[in-house]
Amino acid sequence: MRVSATDFARNFSRYQDEAREEPIEVTSHERTTGYFVSPRDFSELLELRAKSRRALIIGQLSKDTLAAISDSEMSPTHAHLNALMDK
Repeated sequence: MRVSATDFARNFSRYQDEAREEPIEVTSHERTTGYFVSPRDFSELLELRAKSRRALIIGQLSKDTLAAISDSEMSPTHAHLNALMDK
């Protein structure tokens, strides 16, 4: 659901109830300014963020970290995975 900030402010209690069913996209001058979500949805978002992998940018890694990655070796028990890279 998409509503203007003015409508959202005027009818806050209505949108509190509706946010239990779906997120409310709040706009101002046709631009999204935020979302109003249920406590359950927000909790799920926080859990997903906590579990998400962090991406590393190579240009931001130290020389020592790059060397450690370059020098690392996979356990021999996983050597069969190398064959997958050759296909």
